[in-house]
Amino acid sequence: MKYMLLLASDPADEPAMDGADFEAYMGEWFAYSTALTEAGALVDGNALQGTETATTVQVRNGERIVTDGPFIESKEVIGGYYVIDVANLDEALDWAAKIPNVRFGTVEVRPVMEFDG
Repeated sequence: MKYMLLLASDPADEPAMDGADFEAYMGEWFAYSTALTEAGALVDGNALQGTETATTVQVRNGERIVTDGPFIESKEVIGGYYVIDVANLDEALDWAAKIPNVRFGTVEVRPVMEFDG
């Protein structure tokens, strides 16, 4: 079954790109992605650019409304995602618990709805 792992955290809690801990932090991400790939569980995954690049689209009364910025103003932002294909929710939760930013952020695990045809 496929699951989407939505990665949310406060960017202020992450190691700074110019900081001493950043290289080790990125190494954790590469190791995690490699482990998913080697286990045959990785379907897709990407980091997202910052919320300053977000654009929100809504349609109200037939009119398109485009707004710069994310839908929800919050300290925690969605910073990336993985789609994994594993046997069950317990296995998905095990993978979610290994994501590097789970120590200071949140991982939402959701089954992917698949349609026949």
